[in-house]
Amino acid sequence: MTDSPVVAPVARPESLLALQFPSDPQVSPDGRRVAFVLSRVEEEEPLKPQKDWARPRYRSHIWLSGGGAARAFTAGEGRDHSPRWSPDGQTLAFVRDGAGRQGQLYLLPVAGGEARRATGFRNGVQGLQWSPDGRFIAFLTLADDEDKRDERGEARVITRARYRFNGLDWLPEVPARLWLYDVQGNEVREWYAPAVGLSAFQWRPDSSGVLLVGSRDDLEASQWRNEVFELPLDGAARQLTDWRASIQAVVPHTDGGFVLVGREAGQRNTRYAHLYRFAPDGSWAEVDAGRDFPLGNLVGGDCHVGTMPDSPAWLDDGTLLVLGTVRGSAGLFRIGMDGAVAAQDHDPEGVIAAFTARGGGVALLRESASRFPEVELNGVRVTDLNAALPFPARVPQRVTFPTGLGEGEGWVLLPDGEGPVPALLNIHGGPHTDYGHAFTHEFQLMVARGYAVCYSNPRGSVGYGQAWVDDIHGRWGTVDQADLLAFFDRCLEAAPRLDGGRTGVMGGSYGGFMTNWITAHTDRFQVAVTDRSICNLISFGGTSDIGLRFWDDELGLNFHRRADQARLWEMSPLQYVENVRTPTLIVHSVLDHRCPIEQAEQWYAALTLHGVPVRFVRFPGEDHELSRSGRPDRRLTRLHEYLNWLDRWLNPKEQPELPARETAAA
Repeated sequence: MTDSPVVAPVARPESLLALQFPSDPQVSPDGRRVAFVLSRVEEEEPLKPQKDWARPRYRSHIWLSGGGAARAFTAGEGRDHSPRWSPDGQTLAFVRDGAGRQGQLYLLPVAGGEARRATGFRNGVQGLQWSPDGRFIAFLTLADDEDKRDERGEARVITRARYRFNGLDWLPEVPARLWLYDVQGNEVREWYAPAVGLSAFQWRPDSSGVLLVGSRDDLEASQWRNEVFELPLDGAARQLTDWRASIQAVVPHTDGGFVLVGREAGQRNTRYAHLYRFAPDGSWAEVDAGRDFPLGNLVGGDCHVGTMPDSPAWLDDGTLLVLGTVRGSAGLFRIGMDGAVAAQDHDPEGVIAAFTARGGGVALLRESASRFPEVELNGVRVTDLNAALPFPARVPQRVTFPTGLGEGEGWVLLPDGEGPVPALLNIHGGPHTDYGHAFTHEFQLMVARGYAVCYSNPRGSVGYGQAWVDDIHGRWGTVDQADLLAFFDRCLEAAPRLDGGRTGVMGGSYGGFMTNWITAHTDRFQVAVTDRSICNLISFGGTSDIGLRFWDDELGLNFHRRADQARLWEMSPLQYVENVRTPTLIVHSVLDHRCPIEQAEQWYAALTLHGVPVRFVRFPGEDHELSRSGRPDRRLTRLHEYLNWLDRWLNPKEQPELPARETAAA
């Protein structure tokens, strides 16, 4: 009997449902174990499925490993996350959502037993941190505050500079407070009520209190001006710095001082954050002036669902372990207080997306462009999530291109086969982020669907030195456009299979701005997809949650100054919309306060009036992060819309139209 030929299934967005997403790797105090979160997608009501529509939702549990294959540590129908080891390594504190209640603090013995709920607030808790002596767990919560003004149809009276924020929607009138849970006494008490929301806190090594990062008032917060405060266990908070600039993190030292991660006052958003060592007497100095790469992982991917810890960690009293982005990669580096920088774990073709370090051990998430993120403990992989990929991951081909600052780099992902394929230019957001060696399901899906995906790091991207980032300050749509088009031209040369007559351009956030800008300045692309985009720099300034400061940092301009408005309008794609001929799909989320949906509405209205083929897809209940961590059914709808629009205008061979999932969009 002859076997029937195997027919490869059509690549579909539903491949997303086969993936499990690791996050929040937490190494134990002795450095020998790791707890992490594993999120998967399941039907919301598996025993009562909705007849006409699937409702896939994320569900997460805590997993453990001592160096071997990881095992599930918690179970249930809710979402367990934020695992935190007790200092003696005997107990895990974590947050559990479910049973109609927002996430609450639970404690569970590592040796086994029942989880004990420690809080019962109306609102959820976040930011769990054990005191180093194990007596307390500090956390943030709105406790039992309620705001039912929208439900009751009441007016909102706005008197603060910041009142909405991406991912949070309306900011509460009273910020989340810092609370203490007494572990032995099983008691919870409010510890500190800040006037402005805290962005970070860390325990002192001696458990005498915490260092806080926050702003002195709401206007300062709107201008990204932070300070470090000290809060003792018993006593009032006091300000330790007069920084008046961005602070990303604070790392306490055993000598009573600390290291601040941030920028000095007067520096722009393009400036890499640096390390500043504060002595106990308040004197300070920059310790890493010679480092020319940004801290943290800034390489874009779409398989990071959950928390990605990347705070610097002390290896000894004089050395910090940090995560840094170098070109299209991210790895771990040692930085001494003498300024010396050395790589500890850096693969130039890989990405470490998150890490924690304690007790001589390191837990992390590692991935590459062709390998799904995996959890590692002390160099040993304890998961095998890549095995669940629903189609083989392609390896990208590196492509370089010339710029005014030297050689730029990017990559092209090609489908299997030998025939010509449509080519997509994908532009990252930021602009001060990075494309490179992170795993991106969306790219792999499009390649499996028959498209070539071209992505690069034009000037303005991070990881290529401070000068590379600075070069687009005040001139979006100039050298960055030149770099993108030069890169795309080099892709067409380097990969002869790319069909120059079937091309598309797309991007999100700043990438959406550049998509709008490019289609308003050239007709070379046959189709466009603009996602969470910007088209009007003037109205953006007054509606974005970061608008009061962003254009000052990025362009040296702002919407509220008459002298700047002509220049902002000159840099707005909307001014050139009469030139657009490219069929355009517009994708935007209703609760996106970073790039507000009014930007999409203006672009849609203008394209409609000029007779450009256009389709506008609006997502309810989602914000700026839809493509990376939005609700699974809405992520699927977005991918279906992308592929159907591309298929309509670029016609890849033998690809049937995918059914739209319009029920999830409004």
